[in-house]
Amino acid sequence: MLDEIQVAELRAQIRASIDFSGSLSDEELMRKTEDKVFEWCKEHSITALEKVKLVRRLFYSFRGLDILQPLMDDPDVSEIMINSHSEVFIERGGVLSLLPICFESKERLEDLIQVVVSGVNRIVNESSPIVDARLKDGSRVHIVLPPVALKGPCMTIRKFPEKPLTMGDLIEKGTLTAEADQFLRELVEAKFNIFVSGGTGTGKTTFLNALSGYIPSDERIVTIEDSAELQLRSIPNLVSLETRNANTEGKGEITIRDLIRASLRMRPNRIIIGEVRGGEALDMLQALNTGHEGSISTGHGNSAKDMFSRLETMVLSAAELPLSVIRQQLATAIDIIVHLTRSRDRTRKIMEISEVIGVADGQVQLAPLFQFEDEGDWNGKVKGELKRTERRLVRTEKLEAAGKGVMA
Repeated sequence: MLDEIQVAELRAQIRASIDFSGSLSDEELMRKTEDKVFEWCKEHSITALEKVKLVRRLFYSFRGLDILQPLMDDPDVSEIMINSHSEVFIERGGVLSLLPICFESKERLEDLIQVVVSGVNRIVNESSPIVDARLKDGSRVHIVLPPVALKGPCMTIRKFPEKPLTMGDLIEKGTLTAEADQFLRELVEAKFNIFVSGGTGTGKTTFLNALSGYIPSDERIVTIEDSAELQLRSIPNLVSLETRNANTEGKGEITIRDLIRASLRMRPNRIIIGEVRGGEALDMLQALNTGHEGSISTGHGNSAKDMFSRLETMVLSAAELPLSVIRQQLATAIDIIVHLTRSRDRTRKIMEISEVIGVADGQVQLAPLFQFEDEGDWNGKVKGELKRTERRLVRTEKLEAAGKGVMA
């Protein structure tokens, strides 16, 4: 069994023997790596399987994510959590587990982090130790360095499938029913403003991406994200905007608020904001209340009602407005709120689809149109279904204008 010191020494030998300044192909690098490993094995006894793993490990250290690359290639792994160079967890099928692998040193993990952030023109260091980035395949990366991260460099990778999930896929997984799907499809096509809420890891971005598939292909869409994740492959007229961190001199930052303002000058039919988490909530409301219908966004909330309380707080962080004014703007800007959760069996489900019907007694009023009815557990799985309530849409003007309303 190889130790990390041997791997590091062998990597150094390969690096010294290969000219990386030219256009070295993956095939050439793999061949040269194999040659070096076979030469090394003449003096070191390892099994054939260990030899194969060593070649791949060394190749991935130059052209991949080192020990993480096999995890990136595993479609069943949905999240990779590096708590330190010697502690790697993964989520597979909703279950977290500690892996018997580690980086050879803290410095090796730091080098890998710098490769990741430089690939998307981001900077992370001791003076700016927290950054969001993404990989070439669209996977989201969150990085925290010391002194903020006490155990050493910390990196979390949220993977996304090569083929984005569709609403049909989510129906098969039990996230929602075919009836709810048809209802939401009509709302999207009729340009209802929809807000998706839920906790961390409940599938908000996945659902937003799938729901966006119902946007007519002849519309112009602008997406705004902290780190680009959305994959709207059915929209030819698409502009994707991404925030930018400040440089080492503290200049050049571009926020979601900046991008929302910029998007209004791009003649969008719809604006999709990946996640609202601060003062940009005010800009979002202003955009929605000035004719930009059919927009979709997400935010962190424990329930649909809690999401509106959080949005109020976000708007207040940007402007000192009377609470009554904020609530009235929220009630007129957002038509529908969809709340997602992760059930006790770790599956993701829509718990509620509600209409925002206005303000009464100083509070934003929600009318549940679909609610998940929990029928207990069966064979370790949550038994239940998202069912239509007796309530019907109150604000049907958009449906009527679009010539729809069958599901209302």
